[in-house]
Amino acid sequence: MPASLTLRGLLRLALPIVAILLLTSCSGRGPVRRVSQPAASLQQLTVRADGRWELQLRLNNYSSMPMRFTAVRLDLRFDNGAAAHIEAQPNLEIGPESADTHVTTLVPTPAGMARIATALADGHGLSYTLEGSVQATPEGAGAKDWKVKASSALSPVPGLPGTLR
Repeated sequence: MPASLTLRGLLRLALPIVAILLLTSCSGRGPVRRVSQPAASLQQLTVRADGRWELQLRLNNYSSMPMRFTAVRLDLRFDNGAAAHIEAQPNLEIGPESADTHVTTLVPTPAGMARIATALADGHGLSYTLEGSVQATPEGAGAKDWKVKASSALSPVPGLPGTLR
């Protein structure tokens, strides 16, 4: 058997094996683990009979791994006026690229109470801003305080007195 045929045969056999080894060595790292800044917003605000507010706070995890949300410290403002301070310990584990809600009750400022009363009486919505921090822990890492600032709007919900979404 000539030496050139043996070398050619070896190359034909070795080339696909080397390609397979290179591809499998790249795939051993698993999925990319990306940690992204979480977000917070109001999903619903209900004025209770005692004047306190019940908030459904929506927490978004934009990371590619689960995160545990342990503390929320946010200032709520309506049309640039202080409305309430939110302090909560949701202790929620939120899956990758998912969201969940935490219900908390708080005492609003007198200006916040007046602004909500006006919006509900007139049947109009109002703009709000949340600013502060959310403490969240990515899986396998330490807790971190994330700065949060979000703006959106709430509108009265037909058929649910005292409720805005």
